[in-house]
Amino acid sequence: MPSQAAESEETMNLEEYKGVFVFAQQVDNEISSIAFELIGKGKSLAGDLGTEVTAVLVGSDVKGLADELAVYGADKVIVVDDPELKEYRTEPYAHALASVIEKYKPEIFLVGATAIGRDLAPRVSARIHTGLTADCTKLDIGDFPLEPKPNVEQKHNQLLMTRPAFGGNTIATIACPDFRPQMATVRPGVMQKLPRVEGAKAVVEEFNPGFTPNNKYVEILEIVKSVVDTVDIMDAKILVSGGRGVGSPENFKLLEDLAEAVGGTVSCSRAVVDAGWKPKDLQVGQTGKTVRPNVYFAIGISGAIQHLAGMEESDIIIAINKDESAPIFDVADYGIVGDLNKIVPMLTEKIKAETAAK
Repeated sequence: MPSQAAESEETMNLEEYKGVFVFAQQVDNEISSIAFELIGKGKSLAGDLGTEVTAVLVGSDVKGLADELAVYGADKVIVVDDPELKEYRTEPYAHALASVIEKYKPEIFLVGATAIGRDLAPRVSARIHTGLTADCTKLDIGDFPLEPKPNVEQKHNQLLMTRPAFGGNTIATIACPDFRPQMATVRPGVMQKLPRVEGAKAVVEEFNPGFTPNNKYVEILEIVKSVVDTVDIMDAKILVSGGRGVGSPENFKLLEDLAEAVGGTVSCSRAVVDAGWKPKDLQVGQTGKTVRPNVYFAIGISGAIQHLAGMEESDIIIAINKDESAPIFDVADYGIVGDLNKIVPMLTEKIKAETAAK
């Protein structure tokens, strides 16, 4: 029985589309961590579908990066290499990915929800006439509709894309049953990269659709890089995170002292960023960064669902809050109810004393 898509004027033969493709983002010829995370998740999805994972590497003089993608699990790497792709620009990159999709016809195409990915993925999906689910936190292969319904065909082996909706107050599972590829952007830090397999090799194929600059090609006049001397909170093993309950920007000195004592990094909630106490780079949560540290101190953080979405996968969560009914205690492994102005300095001194004793 033909699908609705096959009967539409676009006439899309879904059977032609095979394989899981991921956009392997690179900046300055260095592969972004999200590429390895997507390959890891792509490998799991491909296993369920009995297919392979292909990484799409776009840039200038980037072929040498293909082996690194293989080490993290890519079965195949398609390299689109052209001088026009040296720096990220929307038009040539969108042309590159749309051309790859039109030629190779992947069943699934995943893009990181980075600044580049959020700009690129919607344009690509529009050009190839398919749907896009943004900011996914979970991806599975399954049936759609999820439960059988009378007079509705239940399709199998669909990509089920889960993301927070309505400000994080509910979770939506979305599918794209009638068009291909099934496209999603995935937040960095949500999926886990596979262990490295040293010496692994992928099949590498070069493809260049041709690039002719037109009036949609922007001209980059200057690139100014921000100088950052702090650790990216997504890479930190220990995070000391503060919320509105810390009380003032000056009070973050207490958290900085604790972070120094435990060898950690300071982060914060959205309320702190909105108040101008800390920069956006340090924000954990649905509209910030997703983190998976070994230890997460939640200090003066109530635990709104939007914040929990960014840190609930932490190995150990330690909450300090004067409100014993704060939702943060529902996810915490250890909780202390009390005044952080007294507890945090005591904790810092105790840790310093224990460290000195060793």
